[in-house]
Amino acid sequence: MAAAVKRLIPLLDRVLIKRAEAVTKTAGGIVIPEKAQSKVLHGEVIAVGPGARKENGEFVPVLVKVGDKVLLPEYGGTKVSLENDEKEYHLFRESDILAKIEN
Repeated sequence: MAAAVKRLIPLLDRVLIKRAEAVTKTAGGIVIPEKAQSKVLHGEVIAVGPGARKENGEFVPVLVKVGDKVLLPEYGGTKVSLENDEKEYHLFRESDILAKIEN
């Protein structure tokens, strides 16, 4: 993992996610054109913030942790590009994440 990703710490209840790679070839070896590829709706948690803050100042902890696989909404999140890293990352609020995928 790039050093820039390790230095990025999301604030409050935000979660940094690396979307999974789109499937470009079927099991039979057929190459899928870019326009026919479905949008990737799952990813891996890379970093998490400390959690949302209550009115009294206490933090409500985030329910996901680094390394979790999550289901994402089709739209939303903020695209983040980091120096010297060609991978695509997105920042989501914890409430925007649809589900955690168990192995």
